[in-house]
Amino acid sequence: MDLQALTDFNLVARHGGFGRAARATGRSKATLSRRVAELEAGLGLRLLERGTNSLKLTEEGRALHERTWALLTEVDETVAAIVSGGETPQGRLRISAPLLFSHAAMGKLAAGFAVKYPQVRLEVTTDDRAVDMVEEGYDLVIRVNPNPDASLVGRIFLRDRLVVVAHPDLARPTDQSAVPAVVRGTADTSELWNLTAPAGKSSVAIETVLRLSSHFMVRDAVRLGVGAARLPLSLVTGDLAAGSLVAWGDVDGPDVALWVLYPSRRLLSARVSAFLGYLREAFPNGTPDELASYIPV
Repeated sequence: MDLQALTDFNLVARHGGFGRAARATGRSKATLSRRVAELEAGLGLRLLERGTNSLKLTEEGRALHERTWALLTEVDETVAAIVSGGETPQGRLRISAPLLFSHAAMGKLAAGFAVKYPQVRLEVTTDDRAVDMVEEGYDLVIRVNPNPDASLVGRIFLRDRLVVVAHPDLARPTDQSAVPAVVRGTADTSELWNLTAPAGKSSVAIETVLRLSSHFMVRDAVRLGVGAARLPLSLVTGDLAAGSLVAWGDVDGPDVALWVLYPSRRLLSARVSAFLGYLREAFPNGTPDELASYIPV
């Protein structure tokens, strides 16, 4: 398989079109189109559905993109690490990370990284908003299910999923009555939770009794039996194992994916490559259990 053609296909898939990919990379739109067509011919598969004003991935194209984008990104990171291998990681490294991940793991990660690379001055800020890396001077950002950004590249390093949990004394109703619920933030106006469990799919009607601004606050309230809540599995793994909380099922929807992102238009520095490698070592399989190991019960 032509790796350049595969790379060009992933660029088009990630940016959502030939024109956007061409503008983001400086490549010719005609060249990208030709290379993707050659890849489709070589595979004997249609990867893109080309409309008059739109372009979308076929089922085969989506599967190929999801399974190869991260691999190609890791190849780029490995090459960058080798190229900068003779340079000792040093200087300031600024990272923006979301609230929950920061509170759960970033303190321990930062401490371990500082011990391993004492010449790097690591600065971590906590922010759930989409920061402007260039304008605000960040070298790396960690984000949950980020929107595609033509100026950034990166990879998923951790996956989690939402589960509905409750105190063992709070019984799940067998009729249509609403369950008291603790929710995070003011934007959540749900009246129904759709769940997936081994027994099949189901729904639970809820009545919000408490709104809190962080997942840790929500978990603490649920532990005291105030109501049920949707929480990341990593945050309640210990509680479920200890029996202090019980799970009613997984929230029906996509997994929670944590991405590490960095600007695509500059060569990775040794300190950035070092942190990317450190994340791979910390989360080799990218599972909720690996994140849960950082969180005290």
